[in-house]
Amino acid sequence: MSESLIIACPQCNRLNRVPKNKLAADGKCGSCKNALFLNSPIALNQHSFANHVTKSDLPILVDFWAPWCGPCKMMAPVLDDAVKKLEPNVRIGKVNTENEQILATQFNIRSIPTLAVFYKGNEIERIAGALPLDQLLQWTNNALKKIT
Repeated sequence: MSESLIIACPQCNRLNRVPKNKLAADGKCGSCKNALFLNSPIALNQHSFANHVTKSDLPILVDFWAPWCGPCKMMAPVLDDAVKKLEPNVRIGKVNTENEQILATQFNIRSIPTLAVFYKGNEIERIAGALPLDQLLQWTNNALKKIT
């Protein structure tokens, strides 16, 4: 029997148990039947944050951003490309700090964009500012090396 992981659904936020060796197999949520991986960053809010960041077994790269922020707008296509390279082993989420001020305060977000890698609720690494794709992938992979 293979090891299984808890994965939060990007649609309904329910937790699903998925065999580790089947992460890339186009799994569907047991509750809402939607795909567990959308090939795009997922919007996180106060309600969904805990399931995706704390309760999920997947590391998650979270982009704290705001709609008026120029560098944040530059990061959006970079994150869209990064998802294609990181999923299904890493989830990418986005927190709109204008709408989710409690989360921004909770994580002491002082500049945007701020990128943070979390694993099982623990912040592993953080960086502020926009990054090109290659640098983002390198930074994320270096952060993931701290998870052992």
